[in-house]
Amino acid sequence: MELVLQGIGKRVGGQQWLHPLDLRLQAGAVTVLLGATQAGKTSLMRIMAGLDAPTEGQVRVDGVDVTDVPVRQRNVAMVYQQFINYPSMTVAENIASPLKLRGGTRQDVAARVQQLAGRLHIEMFLNRYPSELSGGQQQRVALARALAKGAPLMLLDEPLVNLDYKLREELREELAQLFASGDSTVVYATTEPGEALLLGGYTAVLHEGRLLQYGPTAEVFHAPGSLQVARAFSDPPMNLLPARAGEGGVLLPGGVRLALTLPPALARADALTLGLRASVLRLQPREGDVGVPGTVELAEISGSDTFVHASTAWGELVAQLTGVHHLELGSSVALHFDPAQAYVFDAGGLLAVAPARRSEGH
Repeated sequence: MELVLQGIGKRVGGQQWLHPLDLRLQAGAVTVLLGATQAGKTSLMRIMAGLDAPTEGQVRVDGVDVTDVPVRQRNVAMVYQQFINYPSMTVAENIASPLKLRGGTRQDVAARVQQLAGRLHIEMFLNRYPSELSGGQQQRVALARALAKGAPLMLLDEPLVNLDYKLREELREELAQLFASGDSTVVYATTEPGEALLLGGYTAVLHEGRLLQYGPTAEVFHAPGSLQVARAFSDPPMNLLPARAGEGGVLLPGGVRLALTLPPALARADALTLGLRASVLRLQPREGDVGVPGTVELAEISGSDTFVHASTAWGELVAQLTGVHHLELGSSVALHFDPAQAYVFDAGGLLAVAPARRSEGH
């Protein structure tokens, strides 16, 4: 299925919920809608589904205008943050309901139900009713039923947000494998950059109802077109430092010079922003690194990483260090980075310099 949005906008009362945007989804691929709460993700998905009509623009499916076609006349599967299941049906019956509508044999339906339940870790609940399950378990039932439908368009609005951390990690990987089949065009909304990177495919970054950037997920991550996109696609947030152009590169506070090649138009710019992802900062210097001394304000261990917040002459920096590091509050620390891993944004917040891609790693 090819879904194309042409000049889609949405006004509610005096508020512009979606500013006119164009978006052509890649057929058979995953498109992640990435943005903070109220970025416009749910509004856009409801228009894609036919639940809401846009104030302006067209929705086209395989070249046909379906803007005014209601959801009941479209073959769409949807999963929301708030799970929706049939309370009078068992888990097995919930998952089987779309399969039976498609006319599958009893044996085929039972096998598919068992397969999906196993993938989503709910096989032990097949004979229970939704009211007997936890919220996370009910959400997995809703996910299984949506996957069972096999619709050409699948819309998932932050479907894992109510699950515990460990289960979210497991299901993200499972969903990425399920979506990789290419049987459906998948739209997946999330506030989490890590989720977008794991799912891969394509990413559309939204902010306050505007589409900021769309493209292959890895490209959008490695080359955010603006500060807004960089903020949306960084967790923890990208470190942003005031800078200006100088002889042979970029000058940071304190006269530190980075040997970066600026576009000719920015050779004399006195209002630049340098961006450093938290993951490029490290404690041990390497050849060619630039370092800045600081004081530890917070050291937080999360999973297999340690997040260090340090006060420096450049402002507060956040470093994401692999492994467990025990750093005392108030102790001295030096953070180091390779200048080649820095981003530069111009006075208008547009990307001017991005690090060269060294590999597919992040």
